[in-house]
Amino acid sequence: MSLDPQAAEILKRIEESDGPGLGEGSPEEGREIFATTTSLLGLPAPEVEKISEVRIPGPNGEIRSKIIIPKGAEAEPEPLPILIYYHGGGWVIGSPETHIGETCFYASEANCIVVVPDYRLAPEHSFPAAPQDCYAVLEWVAANARDIGGDASKIALAGDSAGGNLSAVVAQMARDKNGPDLVLQLLIYPATRMGATTQSYKDFNDGYFLTGQAMDWFFGHYLKQQGQWDDPMASPLLAKNLSNLPPAYIMTAGFDPLRDEGKAYADRLREAGVPVDYVCYEGQIHGFVSMAGALDEGKQFLREAAAVLRKAFTT
Repeated sequence: MSLDPQAAEILKRIEESDGPGLGEGSPEEGREIFATTTSLLGLPAPEVEKISEVRIPGPNGEIRSKIIIPKGAEAEPEPLPILIYYHGGGWVIGSPETHIGETCFYASEANCIVVVPDYRLAPEHSFPAAPQDCYAVLEWVAANARDIGGDASKIALAGDSAGGNLSAVVAQMARDKNGPDLVLQLLIYPATRMGATTQSYKDFNDGYFLTGQAMDWFFGHYLKQQGQWDDPMASPLLAKNLSNLPPAYIMTAGFDPLRDEGKAYADRLREAGVPVDYVCYEGQIHGFVSMAGALDEGKQFLREAAAVLRKAFTT
């Protein structure tokens, strides 16, 4: 493998900057840095018909959520499919706003409604607040699909990093609770095993944007009690049964500590009889899709993911 030259240039600029890196400082500082990074490097949001904000009832209060409607939705003869997108950020940082470029792209290119919840973040709200909120949003979307112009029989989940983790967890919860049917789980460099000790963790522990130290920082804020690291709601790779889950499209990055656990989840799903497409962007770093404004392969993945969504919604 060789590191993508554009990614290498971004890493060089990060190393030369004076600011704290990912997973350094306080959660508040991390949130500000992440928001600045995505605004500078993220894909500019394409034009959509409408972005509204709703408050979805959750297990511990309302969950602020964005609803993105693609252009031309009013002219569509049938309700549109729905994508629920859980943003990344290690369960500590990130928001619907930090991922507005990707989510508007999916709405536009996959011609779907996109719902982006601002689920509760750690350390203010530690595990299992995030998956509880994310599942509540799924239930609300399925129950209120018609009211937002959507089709409850065509719901997909997607998310990057921690959001990929939450997508996998919510898909398992939906199966176990006899919840809404899903047409796809789109997992973008997902965290599937808390505290993993894989070869990719050893190879890319430092120097490739997401570091082992940063992951420990995220884990330390998110998981507060002994034994939570092995809970399948935190580590979906540890679920005993992975059968009867929705089809999966799983993407990993070659220079990413999370690469091997993402591949392991794809392998286990396939062994359980779940249809799986797996792809590794071998020259890329973790988070490269959120840097699609500066990375050509970030744009390439977004186009491929939109095509995967369109196919899932029409199958």
